[in-house]
Amino acid sequence: MPQLKPPTTYEEQLQILHQRGVRLEDSERCRSVLAAVSYYRLTAYFLPFKKKDGGYNGVAFERVYQIYEFDRKLRRILFSAVEEIEVFLRAQLAYFHAHTYGAEGYKDPANFSPRHDAEKFRANIDREISSNRTVLFVKHHLEQYDGHFPIWVIMELFSFGMLSRFFSDLKPSDQKRLSRALYQASTKEVRSWLRCCTDLRNICAHYGRLYYRIFPATPAGFDLKPAQQCRLWGAVLSVRALYPDAQKWNTEILPAMEALFEEYKQEIDLYHLAFPKDWSDQLFR
Repeated sequence: MPQLKPPTTYEEQLQILHQRGVRLEDSERCRSVLAAVSYYRLTAYFLPFKKKDGGYNGVAFERVYQIYEFDRKLRRILFSAVEEIEVFLRAQLAYFHAHTYGAEGYKDPANFSPRHDAEKFRANIDREISSNRTVLFVKHHLEQYDGHFPIWVIMELFSFGMLSRFFSDLKPSDQKRLSRALYQASTKEVRSWLRCCTDLRNICAHYGRLYYRIFPATPAGFDLKPAQQCRLWGAVLSVRALYPDAQKWNTEILPAMEALFEEYKQEIDLYHLAFPKDWSDQLFR
């Protein structure tokens, strides 16, 4: 196994950046940023400027830090939007399944497609119940209903990933019905959007980098160029498609993004995000 690199001081980290061609216009300012963010975390934002020889071609430290700040603020906007998608999806799936199969119909594998892994699904639910047993509504159902949870209650414990898998495990006819009713889209499209939003949500929840990132999946139903495959633009289009309130999207979410991009227009590069020049027009609903 290769030997791990030894720890470095802030001064040594600045020296490494300087040797790699980074412009350090205010050493004290740079040091305070490293202390607040960490060298390892910040260096990921230098990737768009990295050359074959490992150097950073004279990019200013401050510009990279401003890109970091842009990324942090963009995460907040997108995470807020994904939160509303998640709550909406919980409500819709619980209502549909309860009225189609009953309060505890989620326990019957016959109410899902053959791909549904009932044992794993049940294990995930049991784990969530156990982890949240002191939460008031969980404790109430454990004590008052002998551990029986109707679907509109148990879904409050579902992560976005669990919701996405729940949808994908529904009978094909149910997936098709919901896709058309909720999003006027095909099952393939909705499943891909949910996958992309799950990935985006997890990145945002763990304060991961969005800028210049390669994503695990590409959404269906959008005219994406090769350079836009598995990039942030596709994930944002998925959020737009799944967001439940078009008016709120146009008056709150989109304007917040427009203001952010305007604030950092001198530092960011749309190419690094795979955003088209008319991205704002394309996101308008």
